[in-house]
Amino acid sequence: MFVKRIFTTRGGVKLLKSFLGYFIAYIVCLIPASRNFLGQFPYILALSAILNHAGRTVGSQIDGALMTVIGTVAGLGWGSLALYVSTSTAGARLGYGGVLAAFLVLFSSVISWLRCVYLRFFQAIICAGIAIFFTNLAATSSAVGWKKIFDYGIPWALGQVIGLVVCVVVFPDAGSRPLAVALHRSLQTIQESLILPRQDTPSIRRYLAWNFVNLSQAYRDFTIDISVSRFLPEDIRAVRNQIQGVIRGVLAVKPDTALFGNKDASRAGVLHTGGVIVNLDPTSNTATSVPQEVSAEAIALVRDVLAEPTRVMIDSMRDAIAATDASLMDLSGYRRYLGPPSTIPSSSAAVLDRLKASMESFDKADSSIVGHPRLPPTYADHPEVVELFLFLHPIRQAAEKAAALVRTVIGMDKTGGWKFHLPTYPFSKSLLRTNAQVRHDRGGATAGFYFANRKQMEETMQGLQSQAYVPLPNRHANDNLDTKTPMSNYQESEMISEGSQYQTLRYKIWAALHRLQGFESRFALKVTTLTVLLSIPAWLPQSRDWYNTNEIWLSVVTVWIMMHPHVGGNLQDLVSRTLCCIIGAVWGGLAHAADDGNPYVMAVFAALFMIPMLYRYTQSTHPRSGIMGCISFTVVSLTAYSHAGTPGPFEVAWTRGTAFVVGVVAAVAMNWILWPFVARHELRKSISAMLLHTAIIYRGVVAKYIYYTEGEEPGLEDVARSEMLEARLREGFVRIRELMELTRHEIRLRAPFDPLPYSALIDACEQFFERLVEVRQSSLYFQPFMLAGGREATESLIGVRRDAVATILMNLYILAGALRSDRPVPRYLPSAAAARKRLLERMEEIEVEQARLGNVESRPEGGRRWADVYQYAYSSALTDIVQQLQELQRYTKEITGEVGFDAVDSVGPGIG
Repeated sequence: MFVKRIFTTRGGVKLLKSFLGYFIAYIVCLIPASRNFLGQFPYILALSAILNHAGRTVGSQIDGALMTVIGTVAGLGWGSLALYVSTSTAGARLGYGGVLAAFLVLFSSVISWLRCVYLRFFQAIICAGIAIFFTNLAATSSAVGWKKIFDYGIPWALGQVIGLVVCVVVFPDAGSRPLAVALHRSLQTIQESLILPRQDTPSIRRYLAWNFVNLSQAYRDFTIDISVSRFLPEDIRAVRNQIQGVIRGVLAVKPDTALFGNKDASRAGVLHTGGVIVNLDPTSNTATSVPQEVSAEAIALVRDVLAEPTRVMIDSMRDAIAATDASLMDLSGYRRYLGPPSTIPSSSAAVLDRLKASMESFDKADSSIVGHPRLPPTYADHPEVVELFLFLHPIRQAAEKAAALVRTVIGMDKTGGWKFHLPTYPFSKSLLRTNAQVRHDRGGATAGFYFANRKQMEETMQGLQSQAYVPLPNRHANDNLDTKTPMSNYQESEMISEGSQYQTLRYKIWAALHRLQGFESRFALKVTTLTVLLSIPAWLPQSRDWYNTNEIWLSVVTVWIMMHPHVGGNLQDLVSRTLCCIIGAVWGGLAHAADDGNPYVMAVFAALFMIPMLYRYTQSTHPRSGIMGCISFTVVSLTAYSHAGTPGPFEVAWTRGTAFVVGVVAAVAMNWILWPFVARHELRKSISAMLLHTAIIYRGVVAKYIYYTEGEEPGLEDVARSEMLEARLREGFVRIRELMELTRHEIRLRAPFDPLPYSALIDACEQFFERLVEVRQSSLYFQPFMLAGGREATESLIGVRRDAVATILMNLYILAGALRSDRPVPRYLPSAAAARKRLLERMEEIEVEQARLGNVESRPEGGRRWADVYQYAYSSALTDIVQQLQELQRYTKEITGEVGFDAVDSVGPGIG
């Protein structure tokens, strides 16, 4: 069974390739002739095969081989220069340790900083660090032996050749399968979400959002490396955008509908309470409430006319998505492994025609009830009818996006076979990213995704936040003035001066110094401090001999591998990594002692130990403990085999094993002491940042989509930019939830960490964001009709509009600040419900006044219907925003506490 899984499963094949690459290198080290050729440190060959193991795609293996060779050459070159300078003169030879330390500090600090910034060069930087530590610390003396440079470089290059040959020859992975899996999963999720009607469960929405994010990641992984695929990168980019558009359309659908008559009509308005005017004050009885009478005739009319065409359109959409999935999987070559079943036809013109015919039937039925006498004259008084239309329109829009996806798939190039593709991802962006296997082997993938998304969001929001709103001059007052007024000239010169300040030398110096305060410099400081401290004995005469004899420089290499820019490791990680080092060292000593260094016995021991340890390194969620077990066993067993007698295998095991343990403990302890990563603290700060980002998005939506100036209506570019920002926020929620999972593994001295309030706060923030998206989408359909009433009506609403917006923004800023600083929330906050109530009452007064004066514009019946429907959706979404704001206040106070009445009670208990 085990052998069958090795050859028939993807994980088994990957493990087989990783083990074969290592085992061949290990066998070469055991052959006496090749061992003598490899020099004093033959285990470098096996270490090279471990660090760039063969269990990768072909493109990733080629990239890794190139990167590791470049890094090794850079490290050996800098180390050789340091050795040359340290022995160039008699004075330099007297203080050669100081010279080597200076070179080591400079090089390690620079590459540590680059390791955090340019993830693309991660493998090169890791190998450069190992090479420099070997050159400056292994077999150190005032007399340089240049042979050790070749003893390191040649085995390393041979290890890369072995790994590359195994990767290309043994079950080669072309690199397109992860992309095919991502496409298949996303389309399968869309099909499941189109099973309507259904409950609006958060799990389906989260899975849709996760697939939205995963599609972008899969596309980046596909285009960042060399690949052999039947997909064209430009086609996949178009398909990805279309699938994300369909997901966005499905997310806008309210699945809990009463259109098909499967539930009581009174349930239709459960999700949104109230119409345009909603009573937000439970103590007041003066606000207008929604009438209790339901227009049964209107609901029956909509069901009779539109239920069947809608059902046919939904079924056609599902069939079209399934056919698209089949077509893409056929093109990828993985359909028999991934699905769907062969009974499902591929995308064709017939599938598209059926979908278009169902859309035309729906449009015809929809237009037939426009102006029907059985429909209510005022939709705001009949929320159940409005809910039906709010289900129909998003479904129709999603069908349009599904048709666009089918057309894109039909138009893809299917004539060619497997093609060789060079990396097409933009080079400047690729420097900040790396492929999937390197992300896994590097460790801390969850924290890495979170910090990358946070940095991207901060850069985007900083640009939005820095854009100050400047009101336009009074049009009527300046009709007789020239276009270039002093005011416009002043604003133009101000914009020019603000743009030119980023080009000054003073600003550039400030930006460079400010960048040095980031986590990159902190990581560089930690790494440099620790490596130099562990390297000092190599340069002191009284400790140099035992340092060289026992190869204590391996502890420095361990620190270099174990240190992480973000996640240093918790107690569980410390124990697992230490145990893997100890077990690897003991097993390596036993492998040599079992039959006095018999190479066949050692090979058997290597196979028994390295198969599970390579699996832990290459495929489990604990790669750093796995790599330490692999390195520990390899170094101890091959060192004992090379020495052949003195020192003995157990002495080699405990000395090298101790060096590895010291490196692991030092790396974890340093990360605990200096700027530690605490997931629960990062979780609190991340929610604070998300509240701020949501406030900025809210401000932008209000300014661009709701209260804009006449002639400044949002265009297609504005909508596309808003969708891009919303996509990044969706990814932010995905990453925050992944970050919350890390809190489960942290030890807390005061009490167990309770994640439930944090989870509830994240849900409330996401619901606030979803309602904000609904406001933006709804405003596109009815906003032009809100311009009626003239300038006087608009000016009379400025005050109450400002209060309603400012109240929500102030609440969000206060809550975000409380979470950020871990301080209690004030007991009393401005009431967003009261501000909105005043706005609605003022709007009602103006509408009554305009109706009395006869200033009501006539509109087409179709426009009137959709304007009223989306005005209802817009108003109810804003009402839900107010309600979600109260939930945000509640859960934030649960986390940070609440300011009491007395000064003694000013600090709440909190749970952070």
